[in-house]
Amino acid sequence: MEKTVIAYYNSRDDAERSVRHLREKGFGDNEISILAKDEQQSSSQGEEMSFQNQNLTDGTMTGGALGGLAGLAMGAGALLIPGLGPIMAAGPLAGVLTGALTGGVAGGLIDYGIPEESSRRYEQHLESGKVLAIIKTEAGKAMEAMKIMDRTGGRGIEMH
Repeated sequence: MEKTVIAYYNSRDDAERSVRHLREKGFGDNEISILAKDEQQSSSQGEEMSFQNQNLTDGTMTGGALGGLAGLAMGAGALLIPGLGPIMAAGPLAGVLTGALTGGVAGGLIDYGIPEESSRRYEQHLESGKVLAIIKTEAGKAMEAMKIMDRTGGRGIEMH
């Protein structure tokens, strides 16, 4: 049985450190998702967003929107979320969000197994500039993910 662990981080550095530790402990790209507001695109609304899914293990990404975070997850891309603006999404959740654009980030999180009330709260954290990390893994590894996230600056950590 799979569990979903979610946390928000006050800085991209904290989120990057957490994802790095998770990967060092054996969590794979297919388990780790990252969401962050794309401040670069927010400041230039007239530009068309054209990010391609790509292997980001070398730490590079067109536009450099997530910086070091992009190098820690695969399948990153930019999504324009109505009412929220441009969001960078990396990992398996990016695909879920692509299909749930009308429901915004909260709708995608609900589809990913996070209860509605928590999803809306996490969407607000994202809107305020926090970075979200979501780990979907087997139940036996979920508690370890929570501990790593707690030690590396994760806030509001929940398991569902």
